[in-house]
Amino acid sequence: MKIMMKNLKFAILAFMSGLLGAWAFHQFADEFSGNTNISQDQFPQAENFQVNYADQIQPNISTIPVSFVEASLKSTPSVVFIKNFSGSDTRRYSIFDYFFGTGPTQRVSTGSGVIISKDGYIITNNHVIERAETIEVVHQKRTYPAKLIGTDKNTDIAVLKVETQDLPAITLGSSRELKIGEWVIAVGNPFNLTSTVTAGIVSAKERQINILGGEFPLESFIQTDAPINPGNSGGALVNIRGELVGINTAILSRTGSYTGYGFAVPGDIAMKIANDLIKFGEVQKAFLGADVVELTPELAEEMKLKTLDGVIAVHVLGGGSAEKAGIRKNDLITQIESVPITGKGSFEEVLSYYYPGNQINVKLIRNNEVKNVSLTLQNLEGGTGVLIREFYTSELLGARLESVNAIDRDRLKISFGIKITGLTRGYLRELGLNEGFVITKVNGEQARDPKDVGVFLEKFSGRLLLEGFAPNGQPFMQSYSVR
Repeated sequence: MKIMMKNLKFAILAFMSGLLGAWAFHQFADEFSGNTNISQDQFPQAENFQVNYADQIQPNISTIPVSFVEASLKSTPSVVFIKNFSGSDTRRYSIFDYFFGTGPTQRVSTGSGVIISKDGYIITNNHVIERAETIEVVHQKRTYPAKLIGTDKNTDIAVLKVETQDLPAITLGSSRELKIGEWVIAVGNPFNLTSTVTAGIVSAKERQINILGGEFPLESFIQTDAPINPGNSGGALVNIRGELVGINTAILSRTGSYTGYGFAVPGDIAMKIANDLIKFGEVQKAFLGADVVELTPELAEEMKLKTLDGVIAVHVLGGGSAEKAGIRKNDLITQIESVPITGKGSFEEVLSYYYPGNQINVKLIRNNEVKNVSLTLQNLEGGTGVLIREFYTSELLGARLESVNAIDRDRLKISFGIKITGLTRGYLRELGLNEGFVITKVNGEQARDPKDVGVFLEKFSGRLLLEGFAPNGQPFMQSYSVR
């Protein structure tokens, strides 16, 4: 009986609580239906909370890709398959190669290329055609023999030419206007699979990954997460309109296959290099007349700088453009024309668009004071005109010999010499010489003309004495017994 009375009390209490809650709800609702006199100071008017959507940044619907079909259809006909045949030239091998079973065996490597003109000019990577004895281009099931027009190790760009007409040249876009976060498509021939497309976004720009050779490597890569694999090298990186914005060049990988990031030479740089190779036979590189290094936090602290952007001039070429303009060692270069210099990548990229003889404005900081100077860009010889350097290419020597430039002459404190570049399997490598060696004397005679030195070395037998400088600048003198 006591338990029943207790339960009844709980039931009555719950019922009364429900009635009280319902009454409170209606009272609260009436207040917001206009039955009370709450002041506007307590509750701001509704229009004060309205959102003006016109003032917000709206997504540009035209740039949001619904499909990559159009870009793929537009760009894939302009991408070719490249075959590099090498290893069969007997002149590059010695009797010891035959004895140890390492003599001539033809090798075939493959890559991609991009058609840049209707009359057969094709851009690709230097490493795709490096050491090639013959090159073939496959386009839409047709095979063409290709002629090598020129190469540039500094950017890993090469240009080929096939003799045909009415090829589908790719539409050019602008890598300078390309934004981080934009969609891009990589078109190429990975694993010998022709006309393959993959998609991703631009992850970063002006990347330096220290993979390029050459005397003056220009690294300002577009980084993308569009999957790139072996065989994609030399292929096209295009925007969602199918326009060329880069030449796929490298991947960041421990396995040799794609693991997250690919890198492309910016299309604007690649096309400038290609045009130079076609028109002049070599790149018309413009120099400031000073060597620069990236500004690091340690350097900034040591030099009491308030910024981490820019590059530091560490060596100013005597009599060069920078010296004439008043640039000094340890100056911090922060801007060229209207382009901010954030690091060495942006510094090298902005200069790559100019030619010797062009005048530019440079902003720099010296002792925490901002200065503006104007200078005329120079070529490798210190002049301002088109430069066609003397060189001699020898398959037997396995190298390209060229006259040392003004920068090397200033660095080594010499007035002449022959530099070894483009080193492959051959006679000079057998002698133990490396890329970048500078020969100043051959058997006591001054080394001034690349062709004279090359022809002499090709024919000489007996005791050979070479003098000069190693790539690190150390003097060397070496005697060889030549058969």
